[in-house]
Amino acid sequence: MAGAVKRAFKYRFYPTDVQAAQLSRTFGCVRLVYNMALQARTEAWTQRQERIDYNATSALLTAWKKTDDLAFLNEVSCVPLQQALRHLQTAYTNFWAKRARHPTYKSKRRSRRSAEYTASAFRWRDGTLTLAKMAEPLDIVWSRPLPAGCTPSTVTVSQDAAGRWFVSLLCGDVIIQTPATGMVGIDAGLDSLLILSTGEKITNPRHERADRELLARAQRDLARKQKGSANRTKARIKVARIHARIADRRRDHLHQLTTRLVRETQAIVIEDLAVRNMVKNHNLARAISDAAWRQLRTMLEYKTAWVRHEALSDRMEVEGLHRVAVAAAA
Repeated sequence: MAGAVKRAFKYRFYPTDVQAAQLSRTFGCVRLVYNMALQARTEAWTQRQERIDYNATSALLTAWKKTDDLAFLNEVSCVPLQQALRHLQTAYTNFWAKRARHPTYKSKRRSRRSAEYTASAFRWRDGTLTLAKMAEPLDIVWSRPLPAGCTPSTVTVSQDAAGRWFVSLLCGDVIIQTPATGMVGIDAGLDSLLILSTGEKITNPRHERADRELLARAQRDLARKQKGSANRTKARIKVARIHARIADRRRDHLHQLTTRLVRETQAIVIEDLAVRNMVKNHNLARAISDAAWRQLRTMLEYKTAWVRHEALSDRMEVEGLHRVAVAAAA
């Protein structure tokens, strides 16, 4: 059996100087438009008790582009700017439904640098991707092939704190369902990352501990640099690269582990841990964060959802545990 799902395929790419400048300008404009729309919606509610929706903020964006102070918004593609307004609308929808807190302003230094392009703002031809306002395709490192015959519906370009550039392509894919039997219970821990009801113990790799000394040395070097200097920027990037390497190893390990569990097991049961409360213990906070229990659970949820072809909205109590993932194979 097989089922069609939407999957994002993420690749690293190396932009030219012109492309990097254009993307950096786009990131800045996306952040500015998001913040201005958020301010307009906040003021409308606090001053006039009026709710402004996406259509109203889109009209505001058109007016902003016609002013002298914001004419530079016309230098970048309009699609990422419109997508920023849609993301803000989604954030407000979640807030009104009490699924999230009130939207906050994007920070130049702390917020994620990204821009989303829909099909009208990029050209996909013969395995090359060219974004709007660019003359050359992106130099993408194809670490794995895209599904045969697929065409991306959405492209998201981002840059992490370490200065690496990534492009994420949202494509339709077919998940092959392999026969799976039995049920397995999972107990998350620190000495052993997972202890399965079958008796198998999965060792905790402790990725952060492996680079702890190197990270501490880089952070001490960063602390000695003068704020605002070029040397501090270099030291900050060095620290960010160490953090990125730790996160990459952790994510790769969790992907391999969760994929194996979903393929081999028909039903997965995992305890419902209050990680947010547990990390308040300063003696264990670093080890708990390095174990990434929440990330493990999230991967299990969406991967089993792929196999089931439906959202995991239902939960049931099983021997004091919460069933959060069920991979049913016909």
